[in-house]
Order: sequence, then C-alpha cells, then structure tokens
Amino acid sequence: MRWILLLLVPGLATAQFNNELLIPPTLTGAEFSLTIDESTKQFYDGQTTETIGFNGNFLGPTLIFNKGDFISIEVDNNLNEETTVHWHGMHVSPEDDGGPHTVIAPNTTWNPDFTVLDRATTFWYHPHLHERTNRHVTKGAAGMIIIRSDDESALTLPRTYGEDDFPLIVQAKSFDNDNQLDERGDDNVFMVNGTLEPYLDVPGQMVRFRVLNGSNERVLYLGFNDDRQFMQIGSDGGLLESPVSMNRLRLASGERAELVVDFSGDIGSNLELLTYASELGGGIPGGPVGGGGGGMNGLDGQDVSFMEFRVGAATGNAVTSISQNLATHEPWDESEANNTRTISMDGGGPGNPFSLNDGIFDDNVINETVFLDDIEVWTITNTTNIAHPFHIHDIQFYILDIDGQAPPMNERGLKDVVLVEGNQTVRFITKFEDFADPEVPYMYHCHILPHEDGGMMGQFLVIEGEEEVLGLKELRNSYRVYPNPVSDKIVRVLVPQGMNASKDMEFKMFDLSGKLVPAISSKVCGPDNLMILYLSEFYTGIYNLVITSEGKSVASLKVMIE
Repeated sequence: MRWILLLLVPGLATAQFNNELLIPPTLTGAEFSLTIDESTKQFYDGQTTETIGFNGNFLGPTLIFNKGDFISIEVDNNLNEETTVHWHGMHVSPEDDGGPHTVIAPNTTWNPDFTVLDRATTFWYHPHLHERTNRHVTKGAAGMIIIRSDDESALTLPRTYGEDDFPLIVQAKSFDNDNQLDERGDDNVFMVNGTLEPYLDVPGQMVRFRVLNGSNERVLYLGFNDDRQFMQIGSDGGLLESPVSMNRLRLASGERAELVVDFSGDIGSNLELLTYASELGGGIPGGPVGGGGGGMNGLDGQDVSFMEFRVGAATGNAVTSISQNLATHEPWDESEANNTRTISMDGGGPGNPFSLNDGIFDDNVINETVFLDDIEVWTITNTTNIAHPFHIHDIQFYILDIDGQAPPMNERGLKDVVLVEGNQTVRFITKFEDFADPEVPYMYHCHILPHEDGGMMGQFLVIEGEEEVLGLKELRNSYRVYPNPVSDKIVRVLVPQGMNASKDMEFKMFDLSGKLVPAISSKVCGPDNLMILYLSEFYTGIYNLVITSEGKSVASLKVMIE
C-alpha cells in the first residue's frame, strides 16, 4: 500500500505539495459532446494507472449551462462495457436523468436534450449503472456542472473560472501496490481535480471555491490550518439566502458547497486545506470509529492536510466584498403536504447488506409512486449505527428538521444529499413538478457507492394524477368504477365511448402511500365499454386506480375495497 502522507504531530498528517492543481477545461454553448473511454494516467513514477475519463484520461470537462437554455448532449460510450451518465442534482425528465435504466451500450451514443430549469448552482455528472457505479467513479469518470443565471450574475461574487472561481473535486482514493485504483481498498490518499499533493496559486482577494466531495464514501470535515473563518454561499441546489460564516464544513459523498475565502491579508503566504476527521462523530465514514471506513485505515480519524494555497497579488478586477442578500427561499409549509413517506436505512454486518425499508434494490419493483405536483414530506430514519448520505433524483428539498431540531444555517438552502447519522431521523419537504412518466423511474439511494451498488437504493415513479391531464374534463369525468365500495374481488370500470380499453389502456392500483399494489390478476373487456378487473390478493382499504393511455395518465379513481 502506497502512502504519501507524513505524520508530523499526533492526529495531523500533511503532504509535500509539489504538483500544480489541474483545472478542468470548460464546455459551453447549447450542444455538448462527451466521450467516456478507458485510458491511463501517470500518478506516480513507474507503472501507469488504468483510468476512465470523459474527453480525457481522468475526470472530465466542466460543463457550463445557462438557466433557460435548451441543451443537447451527445454521450459516446467507448468503453467495452455498458454505462450510464447521471446529471447529479439536475431537475430533468426521468428519460434524461441518466439513472440505471438509461443504459448506454458499448460503442453507442446517448443524446439527452432538455431545458435547464435549475437555479445557478454547482452539480456534477458521473456513471450510474447498477453494480458498476463504484468501479466507474473510482477509475475517474466524473465531472462538474456549473449552472449560471441572470439573477446570480447580477450579484457581487467571484465568477471568473480559473481565476477567482475554482472547481475543487476532492476525492479519497485507494491505490494498490501496483499503482492501480482499487474500488475495494481502503482510502489511502487524497486528490483534488485528479491531482495528488496539489497546490493552487490564488489571488489575494475574495476567491470562490465550488467544492464537491467526489469520494466513494469518506466524509470530509473541511477547515484551514490557521482555523480561519470562511463563508458558505451555496449548497447542493443553489445559493443560500445570505453567506454563512464558519471554520468547519462537513461534506458527505455527493454533496457540494460553494465557499468564498478572503485571501486579501495573506499575500505572500501559504495556507493549507485540511479535513479534520478527528472531530467527526462516531460512525461517520472517515472518522475515528465506526463503519464505512471509519477506524479501518491510517487516514481515519486523522486531520489530513491535502491541499496548499499560495497567495499572490490581487487581480486588476478583484472582488473585495460580496453581496449579502444572495437568493430568496420560500420553503413549502408542512401543512401544504399532500402525502408523507418514511424511508428506513437498515441492515449492516456480515451477510446483511445495508438496505432501504428492509429491501434490496430490484429494478423490476417500483418502491414508491408520486403524483405530479404533489408536495410531500419524507422522513429518513437511520436504524444503523453508521452514517449514510441520502440522495434523491429529480428534485431539490428543504430540510425540515434533524432529530426534531432545525437544521444548521448552511443547510437551510436547497439540497439533494443529506447525511443521516446513525440512529438519526431527518425530515425534508419537496414538490414533484414538471415531469411525469408512468414507465421510467427516478432513483433514491445511499450515496456511499459500495452501499448503492450493493442494493441500498429504491426507485419511484412520478405520474399524473389528480390534476387534469388532457384538459378534457368531460372525458375524465366519464370514467366510473361501480359498484364502489368493491366487495367481490371484481372492479368494473366504465370507460369513455371510442376508447378501446383492452388495447389502449393500462390499469394500475396504488395504495394511499403511492406504492404499487400488484392486485390486478387479469382483465376482461366487457360489453358497452366496460372493463372488468379481477383482483387477487388485496387488503381492505382505499386505493388509487390509475388509468393510462398512450403513456399518459387519463384518470385517477378512488376505489374502496371491503
């Protein structure tokens, strides 16, 4: 096992910063081209390391999108195996989301296109093929996304890429004795933007850092070696209402934060960025004790210095102060919620993989079904003693509370990842809007990649339900279920004239939590546009019968079963 970190004092590890930080190139415009391919990279003297990269040998270019633009992305898969590419954090349709179902076969091209709806923020992209995500990301397949918007551009903030606005993709990696990246090994080095022992020349002024924890599992607890204060201005889904001052920032795998550091009094000085892992709580990956890596290798519990800033003269257009009113946030009120859900984090230990709601991911099972435009409260309860970062696709959410307490100020913006500590409960509120698809699901999962690949993942459909779908109230109101309540295991549905119910329609039943209930064993088209649904196993209660035609929901009917 290769070590590049030297222990100087108990609990503190540091490195010799000999390599200039690589700044990923940018791609802009309305049309983007990405090629994912195998390659090699020289991390150490001697043997080269096998890697996977986008448009290069490791990581990928920074994609810069403008809010409101309609963009097209060509993704060429030059690997000798299947993959996917997920736009982590983006609000796009499920067929453009790049989840495990959107497989790109070897030597083929995937071409998603969509309108950018998100606020100005920092996202990232990476493969998301089930049981291969950890391997592909470990080998280097990842890149950053920056969303720009007119309202953000009107603020006084650093935003010149590579001059006073820098991407920092921080990753803990494992190299084996042959200098190969090991997806199964314990982390033994840190890298930033694919650079080991990096230094960065920064101007003596306000500098913005877009920090991504791109590690497979390790939690970062960031701070400077002089314990200085810095400001967090943005979280996963965009700018906070105002800057939040701090000297420590905790980032779980998949989380992003936008920081501003004032270097105006440091010209001629060198500063170091650390992860203060000794200060992490029990059970947090990378901390002194606990699972997911904690207490299992030499980096765990160590305060590791992994990057150096060399402060030079200010630029000619230096930003010396930043706006204090950054963004407006109006979280949905809990009283507005149409539904609540509970997701439990379970399992752990030999022969008992981590799971969600005591179930391992099955791509043939829809775990949750959500109605379009519904506001929902999700309760994430971690029954294990290990912290797991929970990530959900499609939407951004607001944290309501953590173990009944309001979240810290820097976590009151929009989020798509939240770290749920062992035996902790986090509640968030969100709205599912703009996109619905009765066939293609979105994902939710633990963002510790080995846990995700091991099945700690679920999927949900967003379907059009209670709102008018086709704009034809008369058509919609002509669907009838009778008799209702149902007491003989037979549901009779009257459909509109002109509709061929046996060929044109699909019928699915969901309980009031949105779970698909496999209750319909068979269907027969009767006379006078009557569809007869025969039920198998079912429980008494109220259900939603969702009827779709040509992929669109045309009716959602309440059915009471006695």
